[in-house]
Amino acid sequence: MKIKSLLSSLVLILLIFSCSSDGKKSDGLLPPASGSPGEMIVVMDSAQWKNVLGREVRETFQAEVQGLPREERMFKINQVNPARMSNLLRQVRNLVFVVTLDDNSPGSRRIRNYFTKESLDKIRQDDDLFVYTSENEFAKGQQVMYLFGKTESQLIRHIRDNRTALQNFFNNAEFSRLQSNIFKGKKPTGLTEVLEKEHDCTMKLPFGYQLVVNEDNGSSGFVWFRQMNDDNDKNIYITYRPYRSEKMFDKDNLISLRDSIAKNQLFGDPDKPETSYVLTETAVPFIPVQVQQLTFKDMYAKKMKGLWKTRNNSMGGPFVSYGMVDEELNRFYYIEGFVYSPGENQREYMREFDVILHSFNTLTASASDEEEASAGE
Repeated sequence: MKIKSLLSSLVLILLIFSCSSDGKKSDGLLPPASGSPGEMIVVMDSAQWKNVLGREVRETFQAEVQGLPREERMFKINQVNPARMSNLLRQVRNLVFVVTLDDNSPGSRRIRNYFTKESLDKIRQDDDLFVYTSENEFAKGQQVMYLFGKTESQLIRHIRDNRTALQNFFNNAEFSRLQSNIFKGKKPTGLTEVLEKEHDCTMKLPFGYQLVVNEDNGSSGFVWFRQMNDDNDKNIYITYRPYRSEKMFDKDNLISLRDSIAKNQLFGDPDKPETSYVLTETAVPFIPVQVQQLTFKDMYAKKMKGLWKTRNNSMGGPFVSYGMVDEELNRFYYIEGFVYSPGENQREYMREFDVILHSFNTLTASASDEEEASAGE
């Protein structure tokens, strides 16, 4: 369920603190949103924050990110009592207001001042209304969400029933911000041309990635890009082979494919290939390899994420990958991003890989998209 679909019946007129008497400030007059990726401020009464409603908000936006070597939360949350809100805090990139009409605490009364009488009447009359979102409300590049209910128990139920959609709203916002940032700079020279001319596909790569391996065996191929920094080693590779059957998408077969690629191509220490090749970590029961079916650029696909390690256990980290079929080429593509960054948090690396991998497309699928776009003009 998408957040926007939840808003179709909701027309709220909000009284915004930062608005002048002439109305909301234009984007050109707003300051840039503050805060780091994955940061969020939740504005709600402190007593409600400490009770069941607050726990539901925390379980939603502080859910554990799966597939990482250590515990990391989806968002870093700072709860702020409405009485302590300042202009500076209102400019954070991800901002959530939470209020229920049955709570008469000073904090809840302050948040209700954001709503007109007509808006509050709509909330009282329609039990299905519980969320409103807006962008660039107090700052450029900002996403704001209002969660509300006639009663606390009603709002708790709505949050539980729509947890994934609420998470996706802010995850998609972080994806879009990252997409704008990592592709706006200088691009590596010649890498896209290599993919297009030799491997019938394309992908945007941020500055700093270099071509490590480029193999074209006709019906199959392997391309490895790498960015080595002081505190991390980021890797992206693309491989493909003839598509044989839907069984190639089975979890065990995806892992076997990944391990066969890694054993022959990816080494922690190229001077010791027999002991330092890369394997999928399948022996950690509380961090299993996860596989999800989805559509990728109109192609049937499976997303896989989990942990990798070298055979000698000297290195390891998380990975995210997509396997898909280009039916016109009868070709199975497997693309992956993995990182080695010992002792560091990994969540934002995985966000970055997802953005880069989502720029991948096969030339036949890309041409088909262009034809459809031209036909619709």
